[in-house]
Amino acid sequence: MGRWSLQLPCAALLTFSGAVSAFYLPGVAPTSYTKGAQVPLNVNRLTPGEGFSDKQLHSVFSFDYYHRAFKFCRPEGEPKYVSESLGSILFGDRIMTSPYDLKMLEDDGVCKALCEKQTFNEQSAKFVNTRIRDFYNLNWLVDGLPAGIPYTEISTNTSFFQRGFPLGAVDDENTAYLNNHYDIKIAYHQAGKDKYRVVGVKVYPYSRADNKDLGGGKGECGNRDTSPPVILSETANTDVTWTYTVSWESSSTAWATRWDPYLHVFDPKIHWFSLVNSAIIVVFLVAMVAAILMRALKKDFARYQRLESFNLDDLSGADGNAEDGVQEDSGWKLVHGDVFRTPKNPLMLSVFLGNGCQLFVITATTIAFALFGFLSPSNRGSLGGGMLLLWTVFGSIGGYVSARVYKTFGGEAWKQNIALTPILIPGIVFSTFFLLNLFLWAKNSSGAVPFTTMLVILGIWFVISLPLSFAGSWVGFKHAPVTPPVRVNQIPRQIPPAPTYLRPIPSMALVGVLPFGAIFVELYFVLNNIWFGRVYYMFGFLFLCYGIMIITCAAVTILLVYFLLCAENYHWQWRAFLTAGASAFYVFLNALLYWMSNLSFGSFTGVVLYLGYSALLSFLFFILTGTIGFFSSWTFVHRIYGSIKID
Repeated sequence: MGRWSLQLPCAALLTFSGAVSAFYLPGVAPTSYTKGAQVPLNVNRLTPGEGFSDKQLHSVFSFDYYHRAFKFCRPEGEPKYVSESLGSILFGDRIMTSPYDLKMLEDDGVCKALCEKQTFNEQSAKFVNTRIRDFYNLNWLVDGLPAGIPYTEISTNTSFFQRGFPLGAVDDENTAYLNNHYDIKIAYHQAGKDKYRVVGVKVYPYSRADNKDLGGGKGECGNRDTSPPVILSETANTDVTWTYTVSWESSSTAWATRWDPYLHVFDPKIHWFSLVNSAIIVVFLVAMVAAILMRALKKDFARYQRLESFNLDDLSGADGNAEDGVQEDSGWKLVHGDVFRTPKNPLMLSVFLGNGCQLFVITATTIAFALFGFLSPSNRGSLGGGMLLLWTVFGSIGGYVSARVYKTFGGEAWKQNIALTPILIPGIVFSTFFLLNLFLWAKNSSGAVPFTTMLVILGIWFVISLPLSFAGSWVGFKHAPVTPPVRVNQIPRQIPPAPTYLRPIPSMALVGVLPFGAIFVELYFVLNNIWFGRVYYMFGFLFLCYGIMIITCAAVTILLVYFLLCAENYHWQWRAFLTAGASAFYVFLNALLYWMSNLSFGSFTGVVLYLGYSALLSFLFFILTGTIGFFSSWTFVHRIYGSIKID
């Protein structure tokens, strides 16, 4: 019965993950256009892309589309910012209006000039050539849909759209060509009589030096095959004319599925192989841990029950040796009077655990919402905004858990606990984010979060999150502490020397690698999508990997705590937290390996930003996994000591 109870939910989850992997709810309502209606083309920041030859990322900085050095044409009356969500701003989006004139089903294939010719001086030419050699991409939005270039993955022969298109190109001699002409092809779907909807946007960029502005918005776009490329001189001024054409293509694609070509899964077989491999490992691991613990604990309980049936006053010498054997074989009962002793620095541990529970609920809820499609990629910034909202709302959970644990530990500095829980960990995260943001400000990058947005985040933190955390702490301190099943002795028991594998560093190295092993493949794909600007939507796989990581983390930590107690070491609280959290070290080490194999930064600032964000991610993972390890061990210790009788 137990075997089938495990297999049936796993099979259901595996089936469900495949069903939801390509499902999402639309983030906005569809917009229908009549013939001749204006279709908005908005521009977003320029972002670094994957190198054509080395397949590496060469920069982490993004720039505003209307950065003075790019000399892009501006709309009349200066460009205006398009309203964005808080999450979109945090992720670096800077969407603005553009001078491109797109009218539904009109001007098909007509060459247009955006503005008068623009002159690049030596300084701007050097800046733009550097961005071209770093493989920067332009990012446009037409009716909220990203403009992209069609690609075909050779291994799977699957066609998809890659968001963005290159600023320029580099030849074999490292000469940079600037793309100054764009063939815009828009796919539309007829939703009714004189009702058309945009369902696809492709942009083909070209470099043509003989483009001309004929005045009145008309242009001469040169010849695709014979026109020489635009090369920006770094020793003299260079004139450039920006032109474009628009063509309209009827499509059978429905508006609800227009995002499907962008939601491409790279190497889907690797996802499945990783998931199956992790599932097999965790099943064997849990089975092994359960077998070891059940066998050992069953043997221990049987011996204790035999010993309790003896009349200790009438024991013979042989029976006394048997009792010594029981005590020697089962050291965890010998520390029953110390196992629930208050750990060192209970205040800090309770603060970590409160924030860890808050982070655990946030992560699980975010993945669940994304799994059911509520965090649609069509709703820009929904992921970042959703996580910020959840962190604010779930502040009460962090305060409650921290206060309840601290009261159980017998702590008396309740004011410090209430204050540190919503301030310490969020303060570290915000301070690190603010310092890294200074580097982006110094580089004049559009990825820098505006100062006003920082003030908004601080306002949300202090006006909403802190009061909710204080309320949760008040409720936690009002509740009675968790009563241990056995009494705590007044005099601490001496701890014998531990074997090598139970010492802190070796045990952290051994135990920490297993939870990381459950997620490292999926972590690679997440990092790829974050740094290379791709759309990640395989939340079915991520949900299952998250569950496997939780089970693995709990199982290995429980096993370690059992061995610690058998070695008569009752300092298990911090050891459970730190040992499970040690998997964060492997996450950071994986980030370093990813840097060496996939990234090639040409500046010290880029290295600082990458290492800073990686360290911040690893720190949060440390808090998360440490909390999982602690509470699983807490439950285990309460169960085993509550199952024996202590005189």
